Amino acid sequence: MRWTSSGRNRLAPAWLPLRFRRRHDKPDRNDLRQGTASMESVRERLDQILARLAARADRETVFSRLYPEAARTAADAADARRKAGVSLGPLDGRIVSIKDLFDVAGEPTLAGSRLRASAPPAARDALVVARLRRAGAVILGKTAMTEFAFTAIGDNPHYGTPHNAADASRIPGGSSSGAGVSVAEGTSEISIGSDTGGSVRIPAALNGVVGFKPTARRVPLSGAFPLSFTLDSIGPLARSVADCAIADAVMAGEEWSGLPAASLAGLRIGVPRGRLFEHMEDGIAAAFDLCLRDLERAGAHVTETGMDDLLSEMRTATRHASIAALEGAEVHADWLAKGAAAPVDPHVSGPLARAAQVLAPVYIRAMRRRAELVAVMDERLAGFDLLALPTVPVFAPNIEAMADDEKLRERTEGLLLRNTQMANQFDLGAISLPMPGTDLPAGLMLVARHGRDHRLLAMAAAVEALLAG
Repeated sequence: MRWTSSGRNRLAPAWLPLRFRRRHDKPDRNDLRQGTASMESVRERLDQILARLAARADRETVFSRLYPEAARTAADAADARRKAGVSLGPLDGRIVSIKDLFDVAGEPTLAGSRLRASAPPAARDALVVARLRRAGAVILGKTAMTEFAFTAIGDNPHYGTPHNAADASRIPGGSSSGAGVSVAEGTSEISIGSDTGGSVRIPAALNGVVGFKPTARRVPLSGAFPLSFTLDSIGPLARSVADCAIADAVMAGEEWSGLPAASLAGLRIGVPRGRLFEHMEDGIAAAFDLCLRDLERAGAHVTETGMDDLLSEMRTATRHASIAALEGAEVHADWLAKGAAAPVDPHVSGPLARAAQVLAPVYIRAMRRRAELVAVMDERLAGFDLLALPTVPVFAPNIEAMADDEKLRERTEGLLLRNTQMANQFDLGAISLPMPGTDLPAGLMLVARHGRDHRLLAMAAAVEALLAG
């Protein structure tokens, strides 16, 4: 982790594992992990976090870089505004971290890779970072990520792997691995990640926080290191839907007017049984069914629906390589051309190298077919307000097991991505909420049609309140 512009320490966390809250647990208002600002000053909250991070500085895995002096300056300014009765908005004074693929002026953007250590310094902040600063956010630092935002396990062989916030022996989920852990452990109030196939929602689910993927391109990608120009979305992780909605509005350049009230009575919820429910752990299946019963008691209309045909068609369209790998191969064409000389995680370089061999007509056909399937999916979802399904079908597996068993790793990664990537492939909005009733964190994913982001957030807030009751 970098505390200043120089020096990096190797990692491994020191904080104690957290107990995941059950359905009726009441939050501790003094708990630093709560996403809402307390009556403490911003500087006091920041100093508590910095003290925690300083105590583990020689074994840090959650943050790749910290900006303590800049953060203190921003915190003091927020406190001065509050004392003067002035506010820049609901994000003013909130402690925010950003994934290590967003440009910060004056330093190279590493994107989790040693290959980027010698990259030219960014000329300016990424647009979302600039908007966060203007809204009064206190940017604490950059969070760890998988190399080039590829893979869902959450590990990084170069800079270390954050440990799951509920159980340090388990994976954090990726690619926004540090973001999920940071919010769950309370070293950020909000963290900004990117989501190409589930990279915000997977770590949110596995660490027990909220993660929101907006409709692609609604939040500008300028200054964010790309993986897939088609699928990349920028989204927040936080302890509440409201905090995610505030951060999302700021990054999208929208005026915040609060979340509108949404009634669950009469809400039309589709449950896409079939392939997306296969190989699900019993505890997740049971918790999901409890959520559905709660929704029905609240007046929602829950209907099973099918989409296996569309999923099969998308799989056929991308059978040569995923869209993320195909477009990522173009992003990384220069070092891929050097072959084995590049010091890149083989779990990243392998799929990208194979995708680089796919001919352009194959990519064009895949994208044309995807556009057709996106339209069909949108029509099919017209009869629903939401789809509901588990974010991931498994609890976070053991980190060491992933390292020692390549077949298990491959199977696990497929399961982690299976449900979440559907929203990216079909150009939908999606949010993961902590799902109560499990011993380890699990997520309830709500999915809405393209462009219905505000409505999705309002409905998610209503579901959140129901599940917390």
